[in-house]
Amino acid sequence: MAAIKRLFGGFRSSRAKKSDSESQSSIQWVVAGLGNPGEEYSRSRHNAGFMTVDRIAKAKSVELTRRRFKGVTAEVTLAEQPALLVKPQTFYNLSGECISAILGYFKINSDRLIVLHDELDLEAGRLRIKQGGGDAGNRGVRSIAESLGTTNFIRVRMGIGRPPGFSAEIEMEPGRQPKTEENKDYLLRPMTAAERQTLAPLLDRAASAVEAIAADGLEAAMNRYNQRA
Repeated sequence: MAAIKRLFGGFRSSRAKKSDSESQSSIQWVVAGLGNPGEEYSRSRHNAGFMTVDRIAKAKSVELTRRRFKGVTAEVTLAEQPALLVKPQTFYNLSGECISAILGYFKINSDRLIVLHDELDLEAGRLRIKQGGGDAGNRGVRSIAESLGTTNFIRVRMGIGRPPGFSAEIEMEPGRQPKTEENKDYLLRPMTAAERQTLAPLLDRAASAVEAIAADGLEAAMNRYNQRA
């Protein structure tokens, strides 16, 4: 009897390992939205990445409830390909800690990572898709590049524009002091209902762009979405 239990125990363990291995190898895309955890930041411009991932999840009828890799995740299908949605819970400026762990675990190349984030260098309402390049002072993007050791990932940049007197190189993580209170307020304060309504079409367009990247390829998506809406 003990021998039979050991036999079946080993069989179950083998199946579990195989299942875990298959799950790891099946993920084709990682879609990461940048933002800050916590209700106080949930309606801020700096959480545009989180908001877009939530839109994708809602369209796919899933919720990001699984906590791992210092983030919350959900598995979805993009253009008939298995994908992982993630919202890092490390705070914006440390997003690389979460994302690099995920790519390492699932053995995903950096060019299969799509990062959704707000962009001060784009006028409000503009959307730009790019791969590689500089971070333009965005410390979340910088954290990802430093953690991965490469900038060869795809970015869906959502333009929020600059407030009067904004300085490009500021500390944007809660708990740190930006150069002016106006900068901090613009990025982190809750938007009004009117401001959220104005931002909504951009978030919808960003969510559609993610599906287009997976379905049609990067170049086709760039040609379509990098035009003015």
